Amino acid sequence: MVIFLLIGLALTGLAVAVGVRTLAFDHLRRRETLAQIDAYGFSGTRPEAAPRPSLREQVNQAATAIGTLALRWQSEAKQRKLLTLLRRAGHYRTQPETFLGYRIAAATLLPLFWLLLLVNGGAFGVKALGIVCLVGCFAWILPTFVLERRATKRLHQVDREMPELVDLLVTTVEAGVGFASSLQLVARRVEGPLGQELRLALQEQNMGMTIEDALRHMLERIDSASVRAFVQAILQGQMLGVSIGKILRDLAVDMRKRRRQAAEERAQKAPTKILFPLVILILPALLIVCLGGPLIGLVHNLGSF
Repeated sequence: MVIFLLIGLALTGLAVAVGVRTLAFDHLRRRETLAQIDAYGFSGTRPEAAPRPSLREQVNQAATAIGTLALRWQSEAKQRKLLTLLRRAGHYRTQPETFLGYRIAAATLLPLFWLLLLVNGGAFGVKALGIVCLVGCFAWILPTFVLERRATKRLHQVDREMPELVDLLVTTVEAGVGFASSLQLVARRVEGPLGQELRLALQEQNMGMTIEDALRHMLERIDSASVRAFVQAILQGQMLGVSIGKILRDLAVDMRKRRRQAAEERAQKAPTKILFPLVILILPALLIVCLGGPLIGLVHNLGSF
């Protein structure tokens, strides 16, 4: 009996030892595999749970969902026009679906909020219903109006900055630098909308696109007179094999002339634009100041008789 007890204890110890070795071997093999994965550039840690989206992200997702449903009823031309307008205004991260969703939400929620205020105030009627409809129309039109104004202002800024860009390109190209390298040097020093568009065009070039195609895409985003002249001159020079330096110098002179003509045109429009505030605002106040005292005295004198 003692022999069988010893044999049983020995077998139990052997089984425990084999089990511990097996577990240790699996742990060592796992560590070795994770080390090999780390050597290839991947982390062996357990992936963390995705963070909960913020309130702004949730609102953007809801607006995008609403805009996606509404965008199906619009034609491709309107969708393309809205996308172009967003890109001209500088909103590259905003999708047409999100913008349209915000428009629908504004045109729906603002009239409802106004209607609730009128109902709680006890002033609901035909006139109040008309005011609610006007608020809805205003909330629908205002985002597009603001976006168009911003796009127009951005185009004017690009036209104003383009002559300085061409002068810098002329200086670098005539110094012996290639055109693509000149664009990279100038894009680092140009600020504002024009610098953003140049850096975006250079990023497209770094992704494998030719400089001509990148400039065409920039023209599609910013379709202004100065950008159109610049891109067409560069493309024609590349096609015909003309010196880029000469083309840029001629283009700089032409842009200076256009800038002077635009300034003269604005100066000639100034008298017409100032006519409305002069007649409606300035002249009545001037007449009141100059003739108010004598007229009051004349009325008092006539009233004394």
